[in-house]
Amino acid sequence: MRWVFSDTRVPWIGALMSLFACSSVAHAEAVWPSWRGPMGTGSGLGNPPVTWSESENVKWKARLSGSGQSTPVVWGDRIFFLAVASTDEGAYATGRPDATEQPRGIDPPPRALPEVALDFQVVCLDRATGGVVWIRTAASAIPHALHHPAGSYAPHSAVTDGEYVWAGIGSRGLYCIDVEGNPQWGQPLDPMRVKFDFGEGSSPVLAGPVVAVVQDHEGPSRIHAFDKDTGEVRWRRERDEGSSWSTPVAVEVGGRWQVVTAATNRIRSYDAVTGEIVWETDGLTNNTIPSPVPGDGVVYCSSNFKQFSMKAIALGHAGLLDGPPGVLWTLEEATSYIATPVLADDRLYFVEDIKPLLSCADARTGALLYTRQRLRGLRQIFASPVAAGGRIYIVDRGGATAVVAQADHFEILAVNRLDDGFDASPVVAGDSLLLKGHNYLYCIASE
Repeated sequence: MRWVFSDTRVPWIGALMSLFACSSVAHAEAVWPSWRGPMGTGSGLGNPPVTWSESENVKWKARLSGSGQSTPVVWGDRIFFLAVASTDEGAYATGRPDATEQPRGIDPPPRALPEVALDFQVVCLDRATGGVVWIRTAASAIPHALHHPAGSYAPHSAVTDGEYVWAGIGSRGLYCIDVEGNPQWGQPLDPMRVKFDFGEGSSPVLAGPVVAVVQDHEGPSRIHAFDKDTGEVRWRRERDEGSSWSTPVAVEVGGRWQVVTAATNRIRSYDAVTGEIVWETDGLTNNTIPSPVPGDGVVYCSSNFKQFSMKAIALGHAGLLDGPPGVLWTLEEATSYIATPVLADDRLYFVEDIKPLLSCADARTGALLYTRQRLRGLRQIFASPVAAGGRIYIVDRGGATAVVAQADHFEILAVNRLDDGFDASPVVAGDSLLLKGHNYLYCIASE
């Protein structure tokens, strides 16, 4: 992959270069500042193990005190994620959510609204040991809406630049805390009414001077941009969208930051400073969940709800894009429902729907290199795959992880099992792999 930093960049390049200049290589590689990593592609710089189990290559295993599906972010020796907690064991009463539709193949026990306030927390752990460094409660509230029985009230990921951590917790607001745990500012966000009470999910993105948050729901939908240092509202824009869960991505094009959003009606790119739409094109399917993936002057957007959809959009254009040269190619086969594709070495890897079926496409042309290859031993997949060390790592909800060769051909190198289930996505932290389960956070590293 030929990264064009001068024309199309993600927000971490300057900070990463500074970290390389002042730190050891091992320390510099331990940077995963947003839920899809340092480049927004799901690819990391390290070399995690190929095999592990409860008794092999587990450096540490930390019991989680709160709950949630938040994917961790990492900077140096710190790990950050969001959680929800309550001191009242009766916070969740048993009941049937008022939902008429559920994702295919998912029917866990239902829940009702909590009856007491929940603490929406930002958690910091030590990367070397898994020990708690600090926990801060950003907000306490009785949730106004349900989430899907397979979801949680803490699905969002934080974002960090190594100095501050920005935690977007949906209807509960956006909060800034420094890496030592000192609160800086907080801003309210709109209470969301998500279709079918499926719950919220989009995480904030750092785009140059602003932190942007998308709130696509049953209306009114908006995108907000806040000054990253002060929390001041820079701009807000209405969006003609229904419920979606996609986290936006930030890119720098021609010296200006843009925020790219994927949704059902339109894929749009906003100028991060002014909020004006730079370009837009036709949207994806209903219930858009995967995030845009940037790389080499292109952004890849995909979804899957009752149909397959993937588009490759060239950055650097303006206005309405309805074909080449703006829209480079489209694909209508085997795309993901929940998981975001991973981009590595000019290849896009993605699972079909939530099934253990892996496909690989040439990122330059959209041509499929292989299609629907079964990941034997895996079942339902919510987590997004990651790439590191020439390998693709894919985890399922039952505790299995497939390690697949990063190549034009399909080859399973290993299938590993742990005593937990995984909805959060894997994180590459140096030569370690962080796997955050329902009950534990595992640090996988060679002994």
